[in-house]
Amino acid sequence: MTLSIWLSLLMICILGAMSPGPSLAVVAKHSLAGGRTHGIATSWAHALGVGGYALLTLLGLAVVLKQSPTLFMFISYAGAAYLAYLGLNALLSKEGVAAKLSAGEKTSLSEAARDGLMISLLNPKLALFFLALFSQFVAVGTEVSSRAIIVATPLLVDGLWYTFIAIVLSNPSVLATLRTKAKLIDRLSGIVLILLAFRVVWQA
Repeated sequence: MTLSIWLSLLMICILGAMSPGPSLAVVAKHSLAGGRTHGIATSWAHALGVGGYALLTLLGLAVVLKQSPTLFMFISYAGAAYLAYLGLNALLSKEGVAAKLSAGEKTSLSEAARDGLMISLLNPKLALFFLALFSQFVAVGTEVSSRAIIVATPLLVDGLWYTFIAIVLSNPSVLATLRTKAKLIDRLSGIVLILLAFRVVWQA
């Protein structure tokens, strides 16, 4: 895997992690209610779920590519359409982080970790996102090392991003600043997702 291809993967993983959604709400809930440690536990449990989805998706796509290139191309086009759909939703979104953040009752560390893991494992949109994303990278990452990088990148990005969120939210005075950037994150994510979708169609 070349550096430019990895940077493309890294960018889309960063923007995917930053996009507001149920995962942010859960991490924010435990960070605000239980403190920094609870938020970090939620973050890395969520990241493990993301890594599991990434691994399963990559292995499945590798099998499809080997056995049926035509089916793989169909999946790639479907993935491009889904990325474009996500991008349009982000561009048209009127709600950002402010609408997703919520506080709740303080829970134990094990409960915080459980919520983080389950919100990723039970999120079907995450599976679709990886299916769309990895169909663009699986063909260029046939070595074990490349596949390890493809799986590790979203796991680490997700864990580090939500750890950052947990640290930020442990200081309530910073929350207002985070909320003001919500629309910017949505717009940037939307543009990159749509550009990636066009890239898929162009290269197919």
